[in-house]
Amino acid sequence: MPSAKKVTAKKAVLAKTDHTKAVWVHSLFTDYDIDLFLVGKHFRLYEKMGSHLISVNGTAGVYFSVWAPNATAVSVVGNFNSWTNTSHGLNKRWDKSGIWEGFIPGIAKGEVYKYFVKGFDESEHLKGDPYARRWEHPPQTASIVWDTDYKWKDKGWLNKRAKLNALDQPISVYEIHLGSWERDPDNPERVLTCREVAGRLVPYVKEMGFTHVELMPVMEFPFFPSWGYQITGYFGASSRYGSPQDLMYLIDALHKANIAVILDWVPSHFPGDRHGLYEFDGTHLYEHADMRKGFHPDWKSYIFNYDRNEVRSFLISNAIFWLDQYHADGLRVDAVASMLYFTFSREEGESATNEYGGSENLGAIQFLQDLNIAVYGNFDGVQTIAEESSTYPGVTHPVHAGGLGFGMKWMMGWMNDTLKYFKVDTLNRKHHHNQLSFSMTYAFTENFMLPFSHDEVVHGKSPMLYKMPGDDWQKFANLRALYGYMFTHPGAKLLFMGNEFAQTKEWNFTQSLDWHLLQYAPHKGMQETVKALNFLYRKEPALYHFNFNYEGFQWIDADNANESVFVYMRKGPKAKDTLIIAINLTPVVRENYRIGVPFKTKWKEIFNTDDIGFYGGGINNRGDIVPDPKDYNGQKYSIVVDLPPLAVVIFKSK
Repeated sequence: MPSAKKVTAKKAVLAKTDHTKAVWVHSLFTDYDIDLFLVGKHFRLYEKMGSHLISVNGTAGVYFSVWAPNATAVSVVGNFNSWTNTSHGLNKRWDKSGIWEGFIPGIAKGEVYKYFVKGFDESEHLKGDPYARRWEHPPQTASIVWDTDYKWKDKGWLNKRAKLNALDQPISVYEIHLGSWERDPDNPERVLTCREVAGRLVPYVKEMGFTHVELMPVMEFPFFPSWGYQITGYFGASSRYGSPQDLMYLIDALHKANIAVILDWVPSHFPGDRHGLYEFDGTHLYEHADMRKGFHPDWKSYIFNYDRNEVRSFLISNAIFWLDQYHADGLRVDAVASMLYFTFSREEGESATNEYGGSENLGAIQFLQDLNIAVYGNFDGVQTIAEESSTYPGVTHPVHAGGLGFGMKWMMGWMNDTLKYFKVDTLNRKHHHNQLSFSMTYAFTENFMLPFSHDEVVHGKSPMLYKMPGDDWQKFANLRALYGYMFTHPGAKLLFMGNEFAQTKEWNFTQSLDWHLLQYAPHKGMQETVKALNFLYRKEPALYHFNFNYEGFQWIDADNANESVFVYMRKGPKAKDTLIIAINLTPVVRENYRIGVPFKTKWKEIFNTDDIGFYGGGINNRGDIVPDPKDYNGQKYSIVVDLPPLAVVIFKSK
């Protein structure tokens, strides 16, 4: 992908600057920039579009440019001109780009502004800048002239990122909502800035052993209860969390602690707020004009027109922006299924079709493929992750093989089946045995990430702890076993904040997590369980090296439904890496339980969710476990062990 900064094509012909005018004729665009933009292949538009602090002929000021092809007039309004519509009109380029631009001398960093746009029908619109680097704090809606200058100190991380963020490395993601991870203790109503939260968040994530954090949307959004998934300022870090440099400081601090940063990104839809993208120039510019394709009935929002080249350039430039300017290590792309199908959330007969009569949105498919080609082609060691709930084939397959090209995909089927199973009373689990074993029939069809995300602990779904059956002890034991199963199942891992210490109520975005729960032994034990699982996961190659490959997994016993016991192997690149995982999902101790093993060497229990330090009962297997020369479960040798109730036990050969 050509970088706009590297383009050497001839400059567009400009009129001679008239210094007596309020807006000087000036352009940052080359002819080549315009050609790329018009064919949907300009992926660094943020270097040209929006507001830029520059000097022209020795005079400091701001260059503005905005795409509004159907407008009859566009001007910049702000405090500097008392919000007058007519005093600072931009110049429409002579070419077919539909871009309005100009240089306004004397404006400085921090200036508040909007675009006054007059439509072809004389309609008037007051719009924020789609490319603004900063916005006013909601409910105010103006853009702010700003920069993304920052002295980064993460060169060491970037140099090793390609190795540490690879798919054959441990990937354990801590999903965070910055507005509610922790609030100001002296004023719980106040959301902390990124710089403020960094002091406790970074050491906490490091201590807990997570390898990644995923930040729920940090782009500017008007409605706090949307959690950031209704974006109006795609290029602006939300002012709720401080300045753009505050967010950079947080990412820099995480990188210095060797923690990768994934940003939630929402190219699937946007809200209809009048200051945002909707009807930007008086027409359906960013959204599809056909509301069967351009309106989302569930979210009451608008869907991007992926068939339009300029829109694809806008979105892919935005993805590149966060990887480039903010050093993000990955993007988790929200609601991919809603992009792929016109039928998503629509009743039969209410959806559009593509040119061949099918339900697939071909423009969206092309956009996602172009996105992944651009991202992976321009950055070493980054990942894109699809939150995709359909059965669309090849989401993580290469584009050249017909896939969408994502690095990973959320394993929504696994999540749903697993939670359904664990909600069942332990006496009846034998009738639902295949809900856990079924995932292995398709576990390697994609590069899957196992998610227990924010979506599972809101809207009446209950916190993770209270999804579990039984008395209080059994609830905690079940949840520890659930996490043990998750960390030993093939695939990357994702856990939403608060789940690691068993929040006792649903997530509330308006207040801090209930950190006080950690004074109680069951919750502290849950936190210690997750911490230990993270470090075990990172230590044992068998748990991550073949995360997305059948070579890393083998059933030993998948069929013991009557006792609700599962036994399987996880394998690493060497035989000595092999682990045996035994899961007992009833409250009955299974004494002298025989398990087939592949080697005659001695075995040792290396992890047990029933450990006393985790608030378990302390039933374990001490010392060396010597195999019998007796084949069992299709293995040449076997060991006899005790399986604690509602627990996961892991064995390794010595």
